[in-house]
Amino acid sequence: MGTKLHRGLARLRYHQVLFGYRGTRRTPFMDKVEHLRAKFAARFGAGPAAVYRAPGRVNLIGEHTDYTGGFVLPVAIDLSCWVGIASRDDSNLVIYSENIGDSVEANFGPRSVRRSGNWSDYPLGVAWAAEKAGIRLRGANVYIQSEVPIGAGLSSSAALEVAVGYAYLDQAGLAIERSKLALLCQRAENEFVGARCGIMDQFAACYGRAGHALLLDCRSLEHRLVPLPADVQLVICDTIVKHELGASEYNVRRAECEEGTRRLAEALPGVRTLRDVTPAQLEKHRDLLGNTIYKRCRHVLTENDRVQKAAAAFESGRLGDLGQLMADSHRSLRDDFEVSCKELDVMVELASGQPGVLGSRMTGGGFGGCTINLVNAANSAEFQHSIAERYSAAMGLRPNIYVCEAAEGVERVANARSEEP
Repeated sequence: MGTKLHRGLARLRYHQVLFGYRGTRRTPFMDKVEHLRAKFAARFGAGPAAVYRAPGRVNLIGEHTDYTGGFVLPVAIDLSCWVGIASRDDSNLVIYSENIGDSVEANFGPRSVRRSGNWSDYPLGVAWAAEKAGIRLRGANVYIQSEVPIGAGLSSSAALEVAVGYAYLDQAGLAIERSKLALLCQRAENEFVGARCGIMDQFAACYGRAGHALLLDCRSLEHRLVPLPADVQLVICDTIVKHELGASEYNVRRAECEEGTRRLAEALPGVRTLRDVTPAQLEKHRDLLGNTIYKRCRHVLTENDRVQKAAAAFESGRLGDLGQLMADSHRSLRDDFEVSCKELDVMVELASGQPGVLGSRMTGGGFGGCTINLVNAANSAEFQHSIAERYSAAMGLRPNIYVCEAAEGVERVANARSEEP
């Protein structure tokens, strides 16, 4: 597994050049479709019945709040996972990942699909979750190519899950309700893959909209679009590090929040999630929690407040409010939730003093990955050059920098070549 993953990451760096998603350059949309069609035909002997894409996401603010029923403000970005699919005459599912350079074959059915601990758990997990939900799928050949950086905190896994899930359902001729698709993919990651993620990533991949962020209540799934200013760019800075403890510590943080909820519920009848606890109640009962769990809960409560204030700042044009909100979010993630790291802290510190930067913070689960920076478009090129040089001097690493736009959610982008896209 380790060798295949290492080889896959090397191939991913190749595809960063091929698909042109580093920096501001992009390969034309239909060129990506044609690339996938040609690769699919070479692999399976005939072209795909259809091509689909689902976006990665960057979270502007609202980290580690989704699995506690809180608020988040993600943006679907124009880096996508692309999937070509064609039905088979049998019930087998044959999946090839171009990024990893590996394939897997399985038979549909919750008892026949088995977890293997590698990349294939994500597309197979979605098929498993569909069958567990009583959804009958068809055998299919599937070709996957992703532009979303792996391990950078930009939801490459959710983009993959949602893209293949939409493709499975569409090819089976089934109606697709996006919220149900998001929940299906979340179940696959929680129960099959074993990562206890919340709903934010899959929901953003389903409901993203060009030019907008998405304010999501992760308990009720109520959501609304929040317009983004046209003259502000989303500049994502990848620290090029992902510490190994990240995956395990994510589950630990979730367990700590659940334990905090349990203890508070004993003193506060009616508490179901940390959303039901006020700051005053948290302070009153902090002795029930111990210092570590208290800090985890304090982060969640204060972060929910920051999310709603950030959405209001975008909607009212008070963009000057964003800098303090994002700085407070990063400090809370660093000090209370303890999911930052030296590389992220340095990247945020370097960005905060740059001209035209409205706000900067870590984004994603933490322990490495990326920062999100809101930068005036007029200052963007200068910012990218400056942050790359300063981070390289400070850490000895050359960061990847992605200038992204808000993108549409999952969609079928092309049918068979003989048909119109």
